[in-house]
Amino acid sequence: MNSPLLVQVKNFINYLSVERGLALNSLLAYEADLNKYVAFLTQKKIKDFGEVTRNHITQFLFHEKARKQEPASIARALVAVKILHRFLVKEGELKEDITSVLDSPKLWKHLPTFLTMKEMEAMLDAPNTRNLTGLRDRAILELLYATGVRVSELVGLKTQDVNLESGFLKCFGKGGKERIVPVGRTATGFVKRYLSKRKTRNGRDEMLFLGSRHAGAKISRQAVWQIIKRYARLARIKKKITPHTFRHSFATHLLERGADLRVVQELLGHADIATTQIYTHVSRDRLKSVHQRFHPRP
Repeated sequence: MNSPLLVQVKNFINYLSVERGLALNSLLAYEADLNKYVAFLTQKKIKDFGEVTRNHITQFLFHEKARKQEPASIARALVAVKILHRFLVKEGELKEDITSVLDSPKLWKHLPTFLTMKEMEAMLDAPNTRNLTGLRDRAILELLYATGVRVSELVGLKTQDVNLESGFLKCFGKGGKERIVPVGRTATGFVKRYLSKRKTRNGRDEMLFLGSRHAGAKISRQAVWQIIKRYARLARIKKKITPHTFRHSFATHLLERGADLRVVQELLGHADIATTQIYTHVSRDRLKSVHQRFHPRP
């Protein structure tokens, strides 16, 4: 029989799914984090969330740190815990939200990895566009950098979602929210070249980017990860690069060149501008490092 703690977590996940419309990946992440939270509380002989103190939550975070969890994973777990407690207060299950004053310790916060413009150019130039696979890979890299879309959004694009003449694409983000993102001329050009070279099988290739294993099947997220790793090696980039690195680079480079924060928020599909504001810290740190490096009296 499930413990009362797990029952309340399940009710919370149902709420996120039905009333908030969160995507499956987000629901699974919340559930995994909260199951670890419940397991920790159970070890502490806690049977009801009303018994939880701020000290318990802090201990849980340090427990996750001792398990060598990444700072981002610990921060995500804290977010899950905070939203759960807020939900329980709203439902009348708890009298007060003890998490309202909690924040991730500064030493756990980290700035997202991004590529410099020179590194990005090296990445984009790495594929051999004289063959179809290289042309597809170049189009993928160009589109990731040009739009800042998530890898899940990229692999889900259909040919009808991209207007190559107007330079816009339509994608569906977290919770199925639709947004329109402009695409630059360079990325548009490579996507056009890729589509013109790709053989259409019975006119039914509706997905924009196809994998190489099954005819007409969309490329997988794992395949995009492998593509990025391969070209990072070819470009001799030592940083740990993921598809999200392109999203971070997209936002950072826009803000460095003077883009408005609200516009970047809209382009990224962030519901809360606080999520976008981390890139302002990246830009400030970048400006400071450049100043210290090149100013005659740093």
